[in-house]
Amino acid sequence: MLTEEDLRRRTAVAVERAKAQNPLAGSITNFVTVDFVANAQLAVGGSAAMVYLPDEAEALAAAGESMYINVGTLLPIYEKTVPATMKRLYELKRPWVLDPVAVGIGELRTSLLQKAKDYKPAVIRGNASEIIALARLWNLTDGTEGSHVRGVDSTDTVQTAKSAAVALAAYTGGAVAVSGAEDLVTDGIHLARCRGGSPMMERITGCGCSLGGVIAVYAAVTDPFTGAFCGTQAYNLAGKKAAAAATGPASFKGRFIDGLYNLGADDMAAADFIWEVL
Repeated sequence: MLTEEDLRRRTAVAVERAKAQNPLAGSITNFVTVDFVANAQLAVGGSAAMVYLPDEAEALAAAGESMYINVGTLLPIYEKTVPATMKRLYELKRPWVLDPVAVGIGELRTSLLQKAKDYKPAVIRGNASEIIALARLWNLTDGTEGSHVRGVDSTDTVQTAKSAAVALAAYTGGAVAVSGAEDLVTDGIHLARCRGGSPMMERITGCGCSLGGVIAVYAAVTDPFTGAFCGTQAYNLAGKKAAAAATGPASFKGRFIDGLYNLGADDMAAADFIWEVL
């Protein structure tokens, strides 16, 4: 059974490995936030590459150590790209992160997310409404939890999504990170609640998308639960520091990237969180 101290030790090791190994964590991501995703990945020590064509995505899946798939802005070609890439990652046993942005909106998005069930992402990252809706789409919950997806925004609390997150993690054998005022990370057996960040994160585009990319970097060098936890804690620490020095959204974004870059293993291992064994 994993302990709180085990997680702290694994976190420190993962932060150091990401900086030392520069893992390639490719992305098929929301093109509104491609720049932010790439720069956040670079800041924590990873290497970034963005693709959208099927053959290029499959090649990147084979070349990289992990991958991030975000369904926020879809193109018709994604009907081929996303399933082929998920299948390739699954065959290669590469860890990959799924961000089910706006799950339930549109036929293509619904179809792609339904197919993702077969290829078991190492980490699923989303807001509370997205996590609840995905668990329902995959028939992992009884549907009694409410889910109110409003575009990329959540109208549900993180606590409301707890059982859905646990069910998803138990099914995939990986981890789920639920983002909100208080973040929740679980592998279906253990659960960590994290606080930090800043309300300023809601004033810029792409914090959630880029978090998925950063989790993919950490997932390349550690287990899914530790990777999801590392990304979540990195965002909480960097967000809090950036907010203290920023004068508005633009300066916050720059200082936030700097904060990610300057995070040390000791800072991450010492950060506060609430630990629970389910």
